[in-house]
Amino acid sequence: MSEAVLLDLIHGCCPACTGASLREESGSDRQVFLLCGTRYRDTNSLSDLSSCTSSAHVLDAGSTVECLIRFKQTVDDQDLSSVRVLTSPRGRQVLKVYQELLFTAVYTFEYEVVNPTCVSCRSPAHTLSPGDVVIEVSRFLQQLPALRGEIRVLRSTLIPDCFGHGFSSRGGGVSTIATLSSLNMFSSSRRRDSGAVVTENRRRLALHAGFPAQQLRLVKVNHASDVWVIGKEEPKRYDSMVTNQTGMVLAAPGADCMPILFADPRSKVIGVAHSGWKGTLMGVAMATVEAMVTEFRCRASDIVVAVGPSVGACCFSLQRDQALDFHNIHPDCVPDPESDTPHVNIRLANRLLLQRGGVLPENIHDDVTTEHPSVTPCTSCHPELFFSHRRDGTEFGTQVGYLWIKEEGGQV
Repeated sequence: MSEAVLLDLIHGCCPACTGASLREESGSDRQVFLLCGTRYRDTNSLSDLSSCTSSAHVLDAGSTVECLIRFKQTVDDQDLSSVRVLTSPRGRQVLKVYQELLFTAVYTFEYEVVNPTCVSCRSPAHTLSPGDVVIEVSRFLQQLPALRGEIRVLRSTLIPDCFGHGFSSRGGGVSTIATLSSLNMFSSSRRRDSGAVVTENRRRLALHAGFPAQQLRLVKVNHASDVWVIGKEEPKRYDSMVTNQTGMVLAAPGADCMPILFADPRSKVIGVAHSGWKGTLMGVAMATVEAMVTEFRCRASDIVVAVGPSVGACCFSLQRDQALDFHNIHPDCVPDPESDTPHVNIRLANRLLLQRGGVLPENIHDDVTTEHPSVTPCTSCHPELFFSHRRDGTEFGTQVGYLWIKEEGGQV
């Protein structure tokens, strides 16, 4: 298996020991990276690494974080995930902090301490504390230019101004992997976009939307119908949240699945839900409405619902036995039931279930609506604007729908 070998020359590891360690190894199925920073730039100090420098990637940017981000981009471009690091004892300590911030569990790191008896390798070298590394990474990401243009948000004209809300799209962030570029809003242990990058994307969206980033709460997706009433004990997993509290921004992710926003202007109560095909069948949308009614005495007829960008029936299909469950909701939910893999309209299924539960048809903003500007385009059909799991595969990005109750004066 191909691997990336990172030679750490920044944190006290001398080129002589590093070169000797590298030459002891056999095999050519590796990509070598020299983590130099400015320490060895424009000097002859790399002569001890002459056997590998001709084919190595030299990482000589002005900061460790910039070097490591360049390293990660090259590793991602080459679809590498196994990383071996040759470093000093103190280098291992600090690089593990960078690893936690800039990488995910997709990558495996193996650290090897190079010649711990070498005087040069053991000589004092300045290293940042873990707290300093966090600050350095955050500051660097904040100064990066936005990719794919500026942030664009869709808003529903059904939700009144006493609430703040929106549905994000994919432009304006700093994620560099093609299918995650650029405003990816979710970091997963199964994908390559790091927590630090997603945190910066969320900060940029929050700044654009007008709320403090630290107040954003994202549902912990379970593809079911569990609702967390904020103020009660938080479940481990849930697909919906409801509250009547100001000072927090509720958000639901989507990348074909629907981010759905619920707002009751009379009672000043809000909810958000993540609804894929499984959650739709399990009734997560009506479970959200029922929680608002039961916990906060809302009336279903007062609640307005906005369905965000999601996969349309044009691009979504299931096996016939799975599609039959949607046909049982209404035949119009499955336009081609005789197909081996019928197309399924999960948006229509949600609308019908909400209407049966007492939500007024005119209070639902989805792709059926014609009198309001669209907030429910097909994610799969618009790669320039939205992420899509169906279209992009397992390394897919995520957009969100977010909603909050404004305080007097229009603040969060």
